[in-house]
Amino acid sequence: MFNLFISRNLSLKFIAVAMAFCATFVSMPAQASSEQSPQKLTLEQAISLAQQNDPWLQSNQYRQQAVEAKSISANTYADPMISISAANLPVDSFDFSQEAMTQLKVGVTQALPRGDSLALAQKRLQQLGQEFPLQRQDRKAKVKATVTQLWLDVYLIEQTINLIERDRQLFEQLAETVSLNYSSGMRQTRQQDVIRSQVELTRLDDRLSKLHQELAIKKSMLKEWLINDSHLSFAHNNFSLPAIAPKVKLEHEQVISLDSSGDKQMLIQHLQQHPQVLAFEQKVKASQTTIDLAKQKYKPQWNLNASYGHRDDDPMGNNRSDLFSVGVSFDLPIFTSNRQDQEVTASVKEREAIKTDKWLLLRSLLSATINYHGQLNELNKRHSLYKESLLKEMNQQAEATLNAYTNDNGDFTEVMRSRIDELNTKIDALNVEINYLKTIAQLNYLLTQANTPG
Repeated sequence: MFNLFISRNLSLKFIAVAMAFCATFVSMPAQASSEQSPQKLTLEQAISLAQQNDPWLQSNQYRQQAVEAKSISANTYADPMISISAANLPVDSFDFSQEAMTQLKVGVTQALPRGDSLALAQKRLQQLGQEFPLQRQDRKAKVKATVTQLWLDVYLIEQTINLIERDRQLFEQLAETVSLNYSSGMRQTRQQDVIRSQVELTRLDDRLSKLHQELAIKKSMLKEWLINDSHLSFAHNNFSLPAIAPKVKLEHEQVISLDSSGDKQMLIQHLQQHPQVLAFEQKVKASQTTIDLAKQKYKPQWNLNASYGHRDDDPMGNNRSDLFSVGVSFDLPIFTSNRQDQEVTASVKEREAIKTDKWLLLRSLLSATINYHGQLNELNKRHSLYKESLLKEMNQQAEATLNAYTNDNGDFTEVMRSRIDELNTKIDALNVEINYLKTIAQLNYLLTQANTPG
């Protein structure tokens, strides 16, 4: 507690020294803000847990297995049809041996596929099945980008809270000194200065309260990706993040050099290897096979049939020969304008629609990549601006206003405003740094290269 009768200049010099010490401390990397937390969740751990615990990947695997099973059954003949009948039985006596044409008949009919329809149906399903590994690669890349965004959001809020809590000590000391100086009747210390100092402390408390609320929301969103029976500690207990910002490296940096049209063309070629684009390419291939499959309906469908007829002995006891029949039947697709032609046309239109969707996706990826690359360049400039000049200038301004006030040549309001501006600048610089890393994460997803599906 400051002495009520200490001189004003000595009090303010003490504050100046304290604030300079704290400012130096704040400028150092935050290393101890979360050391007391029992659990640390690094970005690499979060990504690994999220990818391992993603049920969507298992669901996608089941769907692939279902399609593969269907592809096996698709290239299989239809089951034969068996018929059993009593043919030409006389209705006057129902005597099986009365008439020579009466027989117990057993037949079998086997339908044959139209052209290569079975092989094409299997090929189509196999092509669709090759989408699923690509979808899983895309999903893993999306999960990595999403979890990185959430992790960085949590990190940003935690570090912002640390900055405010550290600077709050400076404001508390300044508010206490101003209050004591006002109580002791120091010249140039006004009641509004005391009120202003208390208002700013209250506003800082309000900012902290909002930040803690946002932190709880973002942590809850991050926990959703980490839930697993073997990792419930991260999902249900509180965790904190390391105090040092992670290194998020920009992958395929040479591809997004857009200084010339040649580089842009290289970017387009690179994006064509994105898992989403290649998955659409598999849809295009399957749709072409669907067209070939529809064209098989112009070919006739054949049916093979065979039957064996047993005849009883005649009334005189003479043996009657059994009968065997064999034959083929087929349909004749001659009225094709309303069925076969339209099915082929529909398949062609569907293929063109899928091609269009593929190019729309590619255009969207290209536009997003160029957009994020532009943002990355601007964020890099802002980061350099804050690091090289703005943070230093704001600190110098805060020190200058404090020195002026200490020497009875400044206003307390300016002291408070300059300190608040310095705090806000530190927070803005932190936001720029995190947004830079988040932009890199988005670009890394957009520039993801697919592995060849096996």
